[in-house]
Amino acid sequence: MNLPLVVPTEDWQAALDTLRVREKELTRQLDAVAAARRRLPMTLIERDYVFEGPDGPARLVDLFEGRRQLVVYTFMWHGADDVCSGCSMFADNIGHLAHLNARDVTLALASHGPLADLMAFRRRMGWAVPWYSSLNNSFNADMGAGDGFALNVFLRDDERIFRTYSTTARGVERVGSNWTFLDLAPYGRQEAWEDSPEGWPQTQPYQWWRLHDEYGTSGAPA
Repeated sequence: MNLPLVVPTEDWQAALDTLRVREKELTRQLDAVAAARRRLPMTLIERDYVFEGPDGPARLVDLFEGRRQLVVYTFMWHGADDVCSGCSMFADNIGHLAHLNARDVTLALASHGPLADLMAFRRRMGWAVPWYSSLNNSFNADMGAGDGFALNVFLRDDERIFRTYSTTARGVERVGSNWTFLDLAPYGRQEAWEDSPEGWPQTQPYQWWRLHDEYGTSGAPA
């Protein structure tokens, strides 16, 4: 095994400082991309998709759980004996949902498989994220997942639902923390430093952060 070069601490710090310049450039680029994403046009969802959930049939608007923003990860499902390890790894990395809910964002999974099988696997994995069966609708195909996986983001205006963002393949790789989910959400992190359209909800950073059991039950925006 070829190890990296061993140098004195001063030389290591100098090399790290050089790399840090590139890292900060990338952070600024990601912020600019997120700002552009918040200004993307959106498209109206005209079909009334009905899913099967733990509490019975659920329309797409129900998946929002009363919030304005929704992120749906289409979890590839080829049967209980052939579960996608990549999608499972993605779900393993989802943080506590209370932090997203506090910013008016709901996160859910959807799969083209029997609900009983999905719920059994959810229990096995110990996941808390809501999971719905899309077995009896065309949501997966219409949202670019087909027989695979995809991530889609929606904004709700009363009963009207708009698709604001979509990605798949390697576009999903960097997603999986509360911050990256919020960066994909229509309103972003909703913090005052962000470059967002005028009039969008924003508060000071840090001040809205809580322990996940301190937000209360509403999940309403500050």
